[in-house]
Amino acid sequence: MDEQQAVLDFFAKIENLPLGLAVAEQMDLQREQLNNMFWRDLQQHLTQLNQAHTLPWQLINTEDRNKPDNLVGLQGLPEEAHPNYLHPMLEQQNLGGGMRIYIGLMWHAAPTPEQLNLPAITTLKAALQLQGYKDNDRFLAWKWTKFHPRRRDFLLRYTQDATSLLDDLSESYTQLALMHHDPITQANLALAALPRSMIVSFKKT
Repeated sequence: MDEQQAVLDFFAKIENLPLGLAVAEQMDLQREQLNNMFWRDLQQHLTQLNQAHTLPWQLINTEDRNKPDNLVGLQGLPEEAHPNYLHPMLEQQNLGGGMRIYIGLMWHAAPTPEQLNLPAITTLKAALQLQGYKDNDRFLAWKWTKFHPRRRDFLLRYTQDATSLLDDLSESYTQLALMHHDPITQANLALAALPRSMIVSFKKT
């Protein structure tokens, strides 16, 4: 019998339940701390990528609304903000069976029909859909990644070879923010050029 199985058998005994629950609570805390470290490391990793390719995004960490001390993702803020714009983001979401990371191109504000029908927007949306992205009210494009940040395999890989994991995850960001950099820029320029009065009129209807 190996040591790991012996430990599992030990905690399976009812008399060891109090100790097992204490260990479980400690491990939950450890998972949260590792999760926060991961999102901070990814923020630095992708910031270096942005700087290397002069992408116009300032990447900031986002927090859990219900637990302000817990980090749940990243979003890219443009150098020059307008009433509405598209920006990349990554975030973990609970699917019931655990956390999974998705990536997307998010609207800063709910888009109006006029904004949705801009040629630069429809062209970008079509190109991303060809790559398997979906859309909804909040995102021009989004899709799941293969990463589950609270799972055992993910955490072991992160603690043993963080650079490899961050490089692997960066590919999803590169495919969206870098490969589509010019179309995203053109889409945001088109949104910024739209007359403000026209935007307001659609919001009132």
